[in-house]
Amino acid sequence: MRVALFVTCVNDTLFPGTGRAVVTLLRRLGCEVDFPAAQTCCGQMHVNTGYREEGVRLARRFTEVFAGYDAVVTPSGSCAAMVREQYPRLVRPGSRGAVAVAEVAPRVYDLSEFLLDVLQVDDVGAYFPHRVTYHPTCHSLRGIRVGDRPARLLRKVRGLDLVPLGAADECCGFGGTFSVKNPAISAAMCADKVRNVLDTGAEVLCAADNSCLMHIGGTLRRQRSGVRIMHLAEILAATEER
Repeated sequence: MRVALFVTCVNDTLFPGTGRAVVTLLRRLGCEVDFPAAQTCCGQMHVNTGYREEGVRLARRFTEVFAGYDAVVTPSGSCAAMVREQYPRLVRPGSRGAVAVAEVAPRVYDLSEFLLDVLQVDDVGAYFPHRVTYHPTCHSLRGIRVGDRPARLLRKVRGLDLVPLGAADECCGFGGTFSVKNPAISAAMCADKVRNVLDTGAEVLCAADNSCLMHIGGTLRRQRSGVRIMHLAEILAATEER
């Protein structure tokens, strides 16, 4: 299967290890993985702040860059939701852009969706002997509705002790530009999330979006909690040999 990695802006700029983990994991499972160097932002920031035309241009570029692949896998429920949920609303019905979106968007998968629904694998051969709690990010939970897929994958990781997170479905307060426009509310929401994380006694906080992990992780570090943040892909790529 020929798979393209859609790495996203946040990962490419701040968390490149997550992209490498996705490639390592998919190759371990027998996929041919390509990284189209021409990929850019999916346009989510532009559309969410009112720059619709700029978002349309980026959507057009996305469909051009990722055309022809069997699947497009991304370590971000947020960006997957943008492509699958928002692109069809951006393009004019019946237009060439609409045709391109209809061809490409359904083949865009969050990592957990791809592993379980396409490859039909829940045990990826990972080994991670740590106490972990999982935060389901808003876009993955409510946008593309990944459900319990990440937890199912984590439960199959050898040595991993998965502990439930209290009020897990509550937003962490990041919300992209929301945290910039409403910093006090965002910080209060994050404080609630961090308190619930600390109550688990977990060594590691896992999520499928590094933007939310960055937000929560900042508060965890400032409190000197000792709790690490790790993307789901990094845990699934970990093996005993490492």
